[in-house]
Amino acid sequence: MLTNRQLFLEHLGQTSPFPMLLEIVKAEGVYLYGADGKKYLDLISGVSVSNTGHCNPHIVSAVKAQADNYMHLMVYGEYIQSPQVRYAEMLARVLPESLNSVFFVNSGSEAVEGALKLVKRHTGRTGIVSFRNAYHGSTHGAMSVQGSEEFRSAFRPLLPDIHQIDFNDFSALDQIDKHIAGVIIEPVQAEGGVIYPDAGYLQAVREQCDKTGSLLIFDEIQTGFGRTGDLFAINKFNVIPDIILLAKALGGGMPLGAFISSSGIMSSLADNPILGHITTFGGHPVCCAAGLASLEVLVNDKLTDNCRVQSGLFRKLLQHRLIRNIRGEGLLLAVQLTDEKYVKKAVAMAPAYGLILDYFLFCSDAFRIAPPLIIKEEETKAACRQIINLLDDLDK
Repeated sequence: MLTNRQLFLEHLGQTSPFPMLLEIVKAEGVYLYGADGKKYLDLISGVSVSNTGHCNPHIVSAVKAQADNYMHLMVYGEYIQSPQVRYAEMLARVLPESLNSVFFVNSGSEAVEGALKLVKRHTGRTGIVSFRNAYHGSTHGAMSVQGSEEFRSAFRPLLPDIHQIDFNDFSALDQIDKHIAGVIIEPVQAEGGVIYPDAGYLQAVREQCDKTGSLLIFDEIQTGFGRTGDLFAINKFNVIPDIILLAKALGGGMPLGAFISSSGIMSSLADNPILGHITTFGGHPVCCAAGLASLEVLVNDKLTDNCRVQSGLFRKLLQHRLIRNIRGEGLLLAVQLTDEKYVKKAVAMAPAYGLILDYFLFCSDAFRIAPPLIIKEEETKAACRQIINLLDDLDK
């Protein structure tokens, strides 16, 4: 009989020639457990997905209860399903008042696709402004606004009328003119290496959109749900978008995405033509039940408070001759090393030290720290000790 490793390589579509090939048989809290019994401290949360921890009992209970009632019933938007409407109501409660209409989809990429269609449909325009070193997904529309030509070039032609500018470049904002339907921007560039906006930059983007009638889309797919130490990153900047994109932690470990706007803007997809955006499995009831339970844990257990505390501890303890800088807030940190040659080595060697690390797509000299927000002080200290040991060995 073939092993799981052999089956993985023979029958699963591959994303690169060098997958990690860790076989995980169990996950709980902040730990992953290998088939050989080895325990790994998860410092990436499935790339900012498992914010409330692996196998959180409240979420597992919600999934089981919903699966006992019903799973898929009908394409999204036709039947009244309690998990969808209850979760949409709670999201509207914790977001700015104008972001009150939720369109559930399956993933972050589909949330981007829906938002791009929405701004075009609502404004009657075609132009989109996006930013270099931004990541918005891998479907054709999402890739069109992604900020890396290296990833895009092999798949052209992509969407027309896309205009890319540099993040934090105030002088380029005049490219947001009256033919631009929407501007899609991460309030914090995640895959760019956790790059924060300069003072007043997001306000300037908002003002230019208001001046030209363009809609502002904030992609909080990675930064949402407490990851930066606030429930949403937009809370840090006092700027309200016309549309917000959520996914990753939105589903509490289950696949779920959403684009959220005002009811007035969202209604543009409901007619002329009808079915302006449709999805079979978007807002799957089990996924929505998991997401609602996860948000309840995040809010009730005040995990953003713990996130800020543990962030400070990581910064305090991660002192090493190979560490040049640590960027970010909360538990989305970029640990910048003195030479990019160390980064991929560190990520590849991390499992031997009982750690799961990851690199950034558009920042070659840093690795990410983004553990579940439930991480405790002793776990943070243990992670830092092992990172220091790893860096010591890299530098021998």
